[in-house]
Formats: sequence, C-alpha cells, structure tokens
Amino acid sequence: MPYKTDTIAIDCPFFDKRVKLLPCQKERMVILQKLGYSQRKLASIFKVSRRLVQFTTDPSKKVKDLANRRDRGGSMIYYKGGKEWSETMKEHRKHKHELFKNII
Repeated sequence: MPYKTDTIAIDCPFFDKRVKLLPCQKERMVILQKLGYSQRKLASIFKVSRRLVQFTTDPSKKVKDLANRRDRGGSMIYYKGGKEWSETMKEHRKHKHELFKNII
C-alpha cells in the first residue's frame, strides 16, 4: 500500500538524503579553492569525490560533462532497474514517510 507522503516533495536539502553537499558547503568549497586548497584536500575535507569538487568549483565542466553524457545515451546507461531499484525506492519512500508522518 503506497504511503500518503508520495506526493509531498522534500524541498529541504538538510533532510534529503540524495544531496551530498549542502548549498553552504558548496559556497565554502569555492572559497577554500580560491584560497589555494587543492582538489584532493577539498575532497578529503568534505568526504566527496574529486570529480564532485571539480563540478562544484568549475560549473562549466559540469555543463560539458552533461552534454557528453547526453551524447553517449543519457542517464539510462547508468540505470540498473529491477530489484535493486525497487529496494532503493522502497527505502526512499520509507524515509519520506518518517519525515512527514507528523504532518499527515
């Protein structure tokens, strides 16, 4: 039986598990990079990949990467589907239900 929270969007990055960096962390990363911190150091500080540091500090690289990915076939080449995806969605819906159970 579906949760009643399926139609409610999680619009706060603090509660959304799909967000790796909060907006304030992205701003801080850009400032630290301008102060001379390397990509490797920033990645270890924020516990993310160097590629994410690249995309955050230089948005033009992200635009180029998205265009290249679209040429290769879009996000469907990374989509696994099947049982793994259904388990992931089940966990996501359960998390949303826990967040909004006091509202409904």
